Amino acid sequence: MKTHKLGIIMNGVTGRMGTNQHLYRSIAAIIKQGGVKISDDEVIMPDPILVGRNDAKLKSVAAGAGLPEGVLRISTDLASVLKDKNYPVYFDAQTTDRRVVSVKQAIAAGKHIYCEKPTATNTADALSLWEAAKKAGVKNGVVQDKLWLPGIMKLKQLISTGFFGEILSVRGEFGYWVFEGDVVPPQRPSWNYRKEDGGGMIIDMLCHWRYLVDNVFGNVKAISCLGATHIKRRWDESGKPYTCTADDAAYATFELDNGIICHFNSSWCVRVRRDDLLTLQVDGTKGSAVAGLRDCVSQQYNNTPRPVWNPDIDNPIDFYGSWAKVPTQQICDNAFKIQWELFLKHIVKDEPFRWSLLEAAKGVQLADLGIQSWQERRWIYVPKLG
Repeated sequence: MKTHKLGIIMNGVTGRMGTNQHLYRSIAAIIKQGGVKISDDEVIMPDPILVGRNDAKLKSVAAGAGLPEGVLRISTDLASVLKDKNYPVYFDAQTTDRRVVSVKQAIAAGKHIYCEKPTATNTADALSLWEAAKKAGVKNGVVQDKLWLPGIMKLKQLISTGFFGEILSVRGEFGYWVFEGDVVPPQRPSWNYRKEDGGGMIIDMLCHWRYLVDNVFGNVKAISCLGATHIKRRWDESGKPYTCTADDAAYATFELDNGIICHFNSSWCVRVRRDDLLTLQVDGTKGSAVAGLRDCVSQQYNNTPRPVWNPDIDNPIDFYGSWAKVPTQQICDNAFKIQWELFLKHIVKDEPFRWSLLEAAKGVQLADLGIQSWQERRWIYVPKLG
């Protein structure tokens, strides 16, 4: 068996997403399964080193990975690790405001780049990362995990079979109630609600909606967006109150090149009464579907009820009864892990990987334009990048 050992610098994995999705459920899971299988006699085996500012946190995260002692190295000296030729790949899961400087350092050191989004807090910085990577000739990619969620994959299958006929519109509902922290502990870190620390719903989620819409429904042509800071005061990790300076909700409408209209509500101030934390309803001339994170239901034209408006009587139609669950026809792995495996194959075997830092810049661009639309109260067309 030929094994391609691939050193990976993992910076910022002591945060929630970095620890759970990228280390435990992706890289550690790949190591435990025996690597990424390329053929019957060839595998890629990740060799990670965890980098961060807090040695105690790094040790705790490494211990929780469930790997044999010595498999996970740790370091608080990023500059030194970047000089180590045994680690040709750099991964960044830090807070957004720290990402640009670190990624540019890694590019200057000749490392291939894989990182979380948003890659920057503004389009110019995000585009500069792509241009630096291209000039240095290093391979690069950005996390776009929602493309491999089971519910989204079922939705894409319906689209590929022509189920919808002509797609007319997409309605996305995302979010849940994030507790303020005074009585019930919050589920998200406090920096998310401080603009000066890189927080904000628009910069956070419009990056997701850009790659999801572009890859599933069509390219975004124009945007109209309204943001809001609904909760003005929250409590941080030490129990101290602070003023919220970042938007905690975004109400965005996208017009696509192909004429489809998409509207996404994103909020940390909404109580969930829907099938999942994220739902997408797609309406077409021949049918509709609603996809969540894992499941998807559909309704064909012939099964569509014919309601008549009459508020004087109880509604006689069970609107849920004529929807059918889309069957699970393949086992879906963790979405982050699937993209990690594709990126590792891209590095070692030069297999195609189209989710580059340019795609990341497109997401930041849409967030920038969303904020501009909010400030100027108008529709804005989306210029082409790259």
